[in-house]
Amino acid sequence: MIKLASIAAVAGVLLLLADASPQQDAERAAARNDCIRHCLTQPLDPELRRQEIVSLEKEAGHAIVLKNSSYFRRVYSEDFAGTLSHGQQVNKAQWISVVQSDAVKYESFNASDIKVQIYQDMAIATSLWSSSFINKGQHVSHQMRAIHVYLNGASGWHVVSAQITNLPPDVGQPL
Repeated sequence: MIKLASIAAVAGVLLLLADASPQQDAERAAARNDCIRHCLTQPLDPELRRQEIVSLEKEAGHAIVLKNSSYFRRVYSEDFAGTLSHGQQVNKAQWISVVQSDAVKYESFNASDIKVQIYQDMAIATSLWSSSFINKGQHVSHQMRAIHVYLNGASGWHVVSAQITNLPPDVGQPL
């Protein structure tokens, strides 16, 4: 997102430079180069990057309740590899299938206690997942710990790996 904003700012400057005299062209070219240099050398705000990951973590819980596959298609990488709370390994398509399954109806699914560590273009997010759902006619509440590994690329942050661990009492859980 930050990269897109930077590109949009540069594009705006370039549009302003369209009709100019040779002297104005030179001045504007210098201004454009300064703008580009500033965008490329300006350090990214670590708190802004952290908040972006926190938002993605919270949005994932909402997407699970809604069985919203578009969120996972957008945010999870094509080569995603994860492990569900009961040990099953899944790829992106399998994860989306589990989320969309009608076996469980989620009443709520919240990510809390979110901690994010950012290492250049990689981020590790840990969180507590708390859910309330109906499984085989029974109301169940459950908690899990989740770890997500994100990589930041040209199109933003993408989850490349995940591990979910049940917290006691260990209840049969579809994820």
